[in-house]
This record gives sequence, C-alpha cells and structure tokens, in this order.
Amino acid sequence: MSTGHEHTVKAFDHDIGQIRALISQMGGLAEQAIVDAMQALQRNDLDLAQQVRRADKEIDRIEAEVERMAVTVIALRAPMADDLREIIAALKIAAVVERMGDYAKNIAKRVPMIESEITIEPISVLPAMAKLASEMVHDVLDAFAARDAQGAVAVCERDRTLDDFYDSIFRTLVTFMVENPKTITQVAHLLFVAKNLERIGDHATNVAEMVYFAATGTKMAERDRGKNYIG
Repeated sequence: MSTGHEHTVKAFDHDIGQIRALISQMGGLAEQAIVDAMQALQRNDLDLAQQVRRADKEIDRIEAEVERMAVTVIALRAPMADDLREIIAALKIAAVVERMGDYAKNIAKRVPMIESEITIEPISVLPAMAKLASEMVHDVLDAFAARDAQGAVAVCERDRTLDDFYDSIFRTLVTFMVENPKTITQVAHLLFVAKNLERIGDHATNVAEMVYFAATGTKMAERDRGKNYIG
C-alpha cells in the first residue's frame, strides 16, 4: 500500500480546497463591491462609497494569502500535470479577482464627483450593466469551484451583451455631452464607470478561459477580440 502517496494526495486536496475557498470568498467580496458601488452611485451615498473602498483592502489581503498558500503547496507537494495546472490557474484567478475589486473601488471613488442633481438618462442603464457584470463574476467563480468547463463557456458568451451595453451607453453619453456642454465633467466620470464595468466583464471572461483550461487541459476556442482594451 502506498500510504505515503495517499497522504500526499489528501494533503494536496485539503490545500487546494482551502485555496478554492479563499478565492470564493474573494469573489463574493468583489461581487458585493460592484453592487454596493452602483448603489452608492445611484443614491449619491458617500458613506457606502467609502465602505467599498475600505472593503477592497480585505480582497487584497486574501489575494496575498492565496499567493502564499499556492507557493507553499508547490514547494511542499511538488504537484504535477493536472494538479499543477490547477494551482497555477488559482494563482492567476486570484490576481484577476483582485483587479475586479479594484474596478469596483474605482467606481466608488467617482461617486463624490458626480452631482446627484444632474439627471442623465444613461444612469438608469448602468445598474443593468452592473447587474450583468456581477452575475458574470458570480457564475465564473461557481464554474471554477465546480471545474465546470461548459459553465465557463456560458460566461464568455455573455460578454458580448456586456460590450453592447457599453457601446450603447458610450454613444448616448457622448451625444448628451455634446448637447449639454456644462455636463462634460459629470459625463466623463460616468463614462469611466461604464468602462470599469466593461473591464470587469472582460476579466470574468479571462477567468472563464483559465477555468476551462484547468478543467480540460485545452484552450477555449478563440473569442472575438476585436475590441479596444483599455487597462
């Protein structure tokens, strides 16, 4: 009997389970940050916006913990093939989720700069865009937890809808800005909010591609990358 090997396998399974749990926790915080940032924007709630900015520090802390654990697992367990692929995917996914949290924080930062007295029609569309973005984050992390390759593909397929949201909002805001020059500063902030939401969707699809690769060992079929990516 290979009890030593069985012990190593059990130890690895325990470690990867902990890493998955931490990434799930990160994802939940990032998802909530998106929702809270948009509520703060809609209500001009400066306290909630500040809360989102403070909560981002916890996401950063958990990412550092995932990185520490992943390095330890690689050093102590020497995982091979599928196991190593899963650890590397977890490391990359944690970094991407941290960036999602940063985008939510960026939205919250703009809340004090957008005057609630100014009524701009596209603001009513932004929450629907934010809802889709947060759902993509939720679903892609569910796919990661379940090693669900098809769930990852489904998340990627919804990215086009989010892009269409952004394109529509962009055109509407630019037109509004041209017709109402006094609102240029306000509209510029809203454009950045929309761009941050679009980038969250891009990152959700990046995670989906990692999930697919970790689950199958093959790359997902190439998606349309004819967009202008802005960091």
